[in-house]
Amino acid sequence: MKRNIALVTGGFSGEAVISYRSANTIDTNLDRSLFNVYKIDVNAQGWFYELVDGRKIEVNKNDFSLQLDNEKVNFDAVFIGMHGTPGEDGKLQGYFDTLKIPYTGCDAASSAITFNKRYATAVAGATGIPVAKSILLIRNVAGREEDILTGLKFPVFVKPNNGGSSIGMSKVEKPDAAALHTAIEKAFQEDNQVLVEEMVQGREFTVGVFRSKGNIIVLPVTEVKADADMPFFDFVAKYQGKSSEVTPAEIDEAMAGKIRDTASRVYAAFNCRGVVRIDFIYNEAEGRPYMLEVNTIPGQSEASIIPQQVRAMGWSLKEFYSKLVLECFGE
Repeated sequence: MKRNIALVTGGFSGEAVISYRSANTIDTNLDRSLFNVYKIDVNAQGWFYELVDGRKIEVNKNDFSLQLDNEKVNFDAVFIGMHGTPGEDGKLQGYFDTLKIPYTGCDAASSAITFNKRYATAVAGATGIPVAKSILLIRNVAGREEDILTGLKFPVFVKPNNGGSSIGMSKVEKPDAAALHTAIEKAFQEDNQVLVEEMVQGREFTVGVFRSKGNIIVLPVTEVKADADMPFFDFVAKYQGKSSEVTPAEIDEAMAGKIRDTASRVYAAFNCRGVVRIDFIYNEAEGRPYMLEVNTIPGQSEASIIPQQVRAMGWSLKEFYSKLVLECFGE
């Protein structure tokens, strides 16, 4: 008997546009021989399922069900395809936990911790995983920009502490008070917390990790390169074709092994579930990867990195997404 799967997308942040792209890929590749799929759009106007005739049916949030004419649809599991809040920061996960509905991806606690970049680096650092030195600023709470100028080595990255897709992120090349202030104000437009982080010199890599039948599996490593005219791998570089990605990365096995091993350690340290994407800078002088951040709802558009890595592994997306859903049931 087919299981009913809710594919939840949308969201309340600027990342909703990316959520819809990811959801389209997931929707196309979910195996209809195994699952009945209902795409649920969560937005500021409500939670809706749209019928083929254009009618929008609102979700009953008391039990996360749909009333389709004379049929009530309950869901066996949820595939979360939503970037930003409330799908990536633990809020939806807590809701589904309360209703005892299984879902793909990390639980509420892991999602909340990894969504907060400062918390994530603190957890990683405490477990011996290399991370960059950083300073956190909180709006209307004591914290001086002067401390950054004297306490961190430049260049630095300035970014909203919560969120993804590199929205609101800037690079400040040297200890210039005016440039730093401008970058901090830009980040504060996206979040009430701003993280200022030393730049680690090295090559940028990213790798997907997931769990299937109890085993942690690391996908092929991707090297990410921003175009020469881009100062760093920001939103434009990611989503407007201003970067190149090489999958699998053209690196020796020793380097690849260190990245894979560290990725597995990160996955275990954060008690991750489902597929996550972990970003690293590999410092060749030190011979070790520094963790940048953990993306618990990585992009799934056709050109996104996880689909690239799945294909490089020799799998189809249909096979991969089936593994993620079946993991919800311990299968």
